Amino acid sequence: MNWFKRVQKGLRTSQKREMPDNLWIKCKGCGEILFRKELEKALHVCPKCGYHFRMGSNLYIPILADENSYREISPNLRSVDPLGFKTSKKYSDQLKEAKKRTGLQDACRIGEATINGYPVVLGAMDFGFIGGSMGSVVGEKVSRGIDIARENNCPLIIVTSSGGARMQEGILSLMQMAKTSAKLSLISEKGPLFISILTDPTTGGVTASFGMLGDIIIAEPGALVGFAGPRVIKQTIGQDLPEGFQRAEFLMEKGFVDMIVERNKMKSRISNIIRFFNND
Repeated sequence: MNWFKRVQKGLRTSQKREMPDNLWIKCKGCGEILFRKELEKALHVCPKCGYHFRMGSNLYIPILADENSYREISPNLRSVDPLGFKTSKKYSDQLKEAKKRTGLQDACRIGEATINGYPVVLGAMDFGFIGGSMGSVVGEKVSRGIDIARENNCPLIIVTSSGGARMQEGILSLMQMAKTSAKLSLISEKGPLFISILTDPTTGGVTASFGMLGDIIIAEPGALVGFAGPRVIKQTIGQDLPEGFQRAEFLMEKGFVDMIVERNKMKSRISNIIRFFNND
């Protein structure tokens, strides 16, 4: 016999509450589940293991530049489809989708700014825009940044993040390696100072050109830096490769990188380097 019976309905909310999307994110370094808002406060660095998440220029530039000091150079410069390139998707459609997704015109932004009061030319790449690939626009923006740094005799700083040359532009993309390298040769002896900041990943044509031509080369912890992938290199040389041979720590050990700097210390380290070279 049922002696107890609910005579009234239980409490009910007036509407169903839904959990917002992208509230949590899993760290690729340690597997920890992180609250996205807290991760943003930590400059997208895992507080548990120090893993540095990838960041676009819209987030990285404010970390380095003094507040309200950044003024972008040639913001409307954009790529075209000179070859009518088409595989599973037209290159022109890829560009439209990348612009809509990122809000950017191409994979690089460059402009004038100050860092702790020091005038600089500051550039940053976006891996989210077609893998941060270097096409004609990226090469042209870097070249214009070099010219302005020469004219103003102020340091040039570029944050790299790229999968390499943009194959959709064919030989035009490969020419950007020579173009940017030739431009940098003009400042290699008399200045101004060029600081290259390598973030994860920096590969292919960017590594083979301006990425590794800095007077000072800084890398973020754990950043993947290389030209070809491990499988291609192994097949070419026919030897097993040491573990982590394309990571920032290995490259610093071998002398390809000058220093590894955590993201929250990057601005102060750069201003100290500029102060040193200015004899301040």
